[in-house]
Amino acid sequence: MDIDRYEELAKAIFFASLEVHKIMGPGLLESVYEICLLKELQLRNISAETQVGIPLQFKGFDLSKEYRIDILVEKEIIIELKSIDIILPVHHAQIISYLKLADKRMGFLINFNVPIIKSGFKRFVNNY
Repeated sequence: MDIDRYEELAKAIFFASLEVHKIMGPGLLESVYEICLLKELQLRNISAETQVGIPLQFKGFDLSKEYRIDILVEKEIIIELKSIDIILPVHHAQIISYLKLADKRMGFLINFNVPIIKSGFKRFVNNY
């Protein structure tokens, strides 16, 4: 995927998140925001899947353990959703680890439990 497409999708993800937050507000369960954001992305003709498994591999061995990506956009961009009071460094580490394990370039950590969605929206780039 070229950089222009990443940027186009990044904007679309932000505006879709803004729309979900505007309609639903803060304070709901993460699972509610997940299905609403998935629907909003689909309404914008953006391909997205929920709860996509990432197999855990170590030294070339598949360890029969899977991590779950909340939303995978266009098979390239990871979205990790939260609905919590405070984003902690461990949440940053989680999305960074998911990017590495899934071999993806871009991801977003989105916390919907904020008064203004911009303050809960964080972009991550894996430089490999």
